[in-house]
Amino acid sequence: MGGGPAEDGRGAGPGPAPVLRARGLVREFRGFRAVDGVDLDVAEGGVHALVGPNGAGKTTLFNLLTGFLKPSAGSVLLEERRELAGRSPEAISRLGVARSFQITSLFAELTPHQHVELALASGTGIGWRFWLSDRRLGRFAGRAEELLAQVGLADLGGVPAGSLSYGRKRALELALALALDPKVLLLDEPTAGMGVEDVDRTIELIRKIRAGRTVVLVEHNMNVVASLADRVTVLQHGRVLAEGPYAEIRRDPRVITAYLGDAHAER
Repeated sequence: MGGGPAEDGRGAGPGPAPVLRARGLVREFRGFRAVDGVDLDVAEGGVHALVGPNGAGKTTLFNLLTGFLKPSAGSVLLEERRELAGRSPEAISRLGVARSFQITSLFAELTPHQHVELALASGTGIGWRFWLSDRRLGRFAGRAEELLAQVGLADLGGVPAGSLSYGRKRALELALALALDPKVLLLDEPTAGMGVEDVDRTIELIRKIRAGRTVVLVEHNMNVVASLADRVTVLQHGRVLAEGPYAEIRRDPRVITAYLGDAHAER
């Protein structure tokens, strides 16, 4: 079984250089290869989904792309010129690559507006300083309101974040990532644990925020992938099993056997 898209004939092919390119990525944990020679090309301005069962290596790959893990081997290039492998998450974020997490991590007593103001401050020399006066943070108020409106939280900017529904908390996390003005936005299971209404709202939100940026998402919900993804990479045992448009991937016999099941393939 091939270790990357080029080996199964589904590479990105000719065209503009990818905004994010991984080559030969490996991550070992005490001899176990969670990511095993992955090649990945992420086209600028698209939505690229990483799918596969638990243990396929999706989150490990995400962590390698964003600096939360250092690769055992391989490289990650941003815009064909900046090597990301080995850099800290903070350094990668400053270069324009932001991420959300599968598990929400917010300050219950702070309001969404305060969260976003602090996120905006983190991109300046001020940094994350909780003792800052309201006056100093006030210069970010207008932009914070814009970002909250963008993610559908305009009317909830003044309530404690701990009182928000789960779906609204995920929307706030998107606003925090957008505050960094990323070129590439990586979303880890953005609809995990959501009801149907929140899933539909999140799909529409991602469609809206993708304008002018590239989105990479890990997602188990194949309806979400079908709705959003321009390209899909399927991982199995830390390697690339298949890659291509969703309509092609859903009919690939290897993918049907490994992940989706015959019933899904017949839809």
